[in-house]
Amino acid sequence: MYTILVVDDSPMIVDVFVTMLERGGYRPITAFSGEECLEVLNTTPPDLVLLDIMMEPMDGWETLERIKTSPTLRSIPVLMLTAKPLTPEEANEYGPYLEDYILKPTTHHQLYEAIEHVLARRHSIATNIERAREAGVDQKLVDEYERLAKSVDINRRLLKILETTYSIKDARAGMREDITRAIKSMATSVKIQEERLSQVRAQFEELFEAH
Repeated sequence: MYTILVVDDSPMIVDVFVTMLERGGYRPITAFSGEECLEVLNTTPPDLVLLDIMMEPMDGWETLERIKTSPTLRSIPVLMLTAKPLTPEEANEYGPYLEDYILKPTTHHQLYEAIEHVLARRHSIATNIERAREAGVDQKLVDEYERLAKSVDINRRLLKILETTYSIKDARAGMREDITRAIKSMATSVKIQEERLSQVRAQFEELFEAH
């Protein structure tokens, strides 16, 4: 049974997600601030964190940064679960740190799908890394695969969120030029990463077959 830490400064929202998680067969634990989240992570590390953004005095972004810059905590996956629409700036700045971004309110199905997707991706990457090491793949290439496999998947999901958010929000007024430019730039970056990941995977396959 996976342990999921729910972090939100609203006890009512925490209760809603605790109920949803229990119904899905997960073991929820709770924290009601960024500071409490860090304390819980140091004493009872979960399999995944559901982290709200709009908290005080330490908001979710600062909490995320504190988790991901800690040598002991950074491997714990963090899924942002918030009512705040994602901005292109946040996607660029925090994309390397987070595992997914879900807008509240969310359904049971959307929540479970996101959690299982994150956990399955981690398992798949770990399995491929183990195979690559056994096949004698160069460590630099293994590290590049690990970074790209995660970032391509996350950035695809973030890009989809941005495209949906701003096409709906700005359909009448016309999308702001800087937002359009930022989304196009992110799409180009994702395409370049996808191409490199395909090359790395092809090298892996050659070495697997030779091994």
